[in-house]
Amino acid sequence: MRVLIYGLNFSPELTGAGKYTGEMARWIAFRGYGVSVISTPPYYPEWRLSSGWVSYRFYSSYEDGVHVLRTPVYIPRRVNSVSRIIHLLSFAISSFFPMLLQCRRRPKVVLLVAPTLICMPTAWIVARLSRAKLVLHVQDFELDAMLGLSSNKKRSIVAPIFLMFERFCLRRFDVVSTISLGMLERAQMKGVDAGRLRFFPNWSEIQRFRGLRRSKTLVSRFGVDPSNYVVLYSGNIGRKQGLEILVHAAKALESRRDVTFLIVGDGLAKSDLVNLSQQHCTSNVVFGPLQSYEDFPALLVSADVHLVIERRGVADAVLPSKLTNILACGGNAVITADMDTSLGRLCTDFPGIATCVLPESVEELVSGIERALSLPNPNQVAMAYADEYLDKDRILARFVQEVLVS
Repeated sequence: MRVLIYGLNFSPELTGAGKYTGEMARWIAFRGYGVSVISTPPYYPEWRLSSGWVSYRFYSSYEDGVHVLRTPVYIPRRVNSVSRIIHLLSFAISSFFPMLLQCRRRPKVVLLVAPTLICMPTAWIVARLSRAKLVLHVQDFELDAMLGLSSNKKRSIVAPIFLMFERFCLRRFDVVSTISLGMLERAQMKGVDAGRLRFFPNWSEIQRFRGLRRSKTLVSRFGVDPSNYVVLYSGNIGRKQGLEILVHAAKALESRRDVTFLIVGDGLAKSDLVNLSQQHCTSNVVFGPLQSYEDFPALLVSADVHLVIERRGVADAVLPSKLTNILACGGNAVITADMDTSLGRLCTDFPGIATCVLPESVEELVSGIERALSLPNPNQVAMAYADEYLDKDRILARFVQEVLVS
């Protein structure tokens, strides 16, 4: 059986949708399926093309048994609503004819990964011409995240048009899967029939995070005293999270000389966050680059507290992919989310799995960090949850059986 995966992001991106789409494609191909991918050159989370890539040409290669075609894409220097739409349109346009050519391969499944839903018309055409099943896998409800961060004035102007387009698209898929129960509920509210919905969370390669000890060498490499408690934020440093709260929380805890905030990653808001830290003269904040695949497990295990920061209004539009690996390594996470969101319900349904605090409150975040610092490490509740619900092989085997084959 041949599977065509269509998505904006793909390996070797180390975070977000690209990471999981890449792992999914390789896992399916290893099981004997023919897998083709239409995507872009790697650019996320830096919003800057990785070294050795250019944005104006096509790339065709075989990567671990997967045929990957990367099409030109516009990468804006400054990302705002207009430049982001141009970015998405550039991929939709450059990938249109390569997607049509895939009809010759007669895929049995066309799998679109959101973001971005703007490519849905192309995916629908290819699926219908090929008589293939049309599947949407939602990593982010990109429109909800955008509107959740927009001003009320902007939202009132653009929201009805965008929401109508989204609703029209969602109802054209044979199967819609997503990564959290809250996002499933949101999809149903948008008009997707419950019988076409599937729950498939992001996973973790659990065994990579087991049997490891804190790496004093790695911690020292960042310039952090290895005897200090490490409060870690790792991943995309974007504007949707409101990460400036980290600097304010660090300032509030500056009197604790035994605590260091380590912010590791890259993204659109990193320079702003560095500048804010310098303005507040925070002596207990250290910044580091995104870590390699090989070093990532040691980084997570070396932290005493992990921060999962989201703004109010987007907690059920996106689900932080970093949380799966935090749970797998038994990390003590502090999550900013309202209790009626997917993240909040996770903490209620599995007491002790993480510390949940109200979003956008420095006082709540500081209190949560202090509570998490006093907890046993590793977190046995988190590890048990990962073993039961986040195993990569178990999740992808079910995805193949329930979505691709049935």
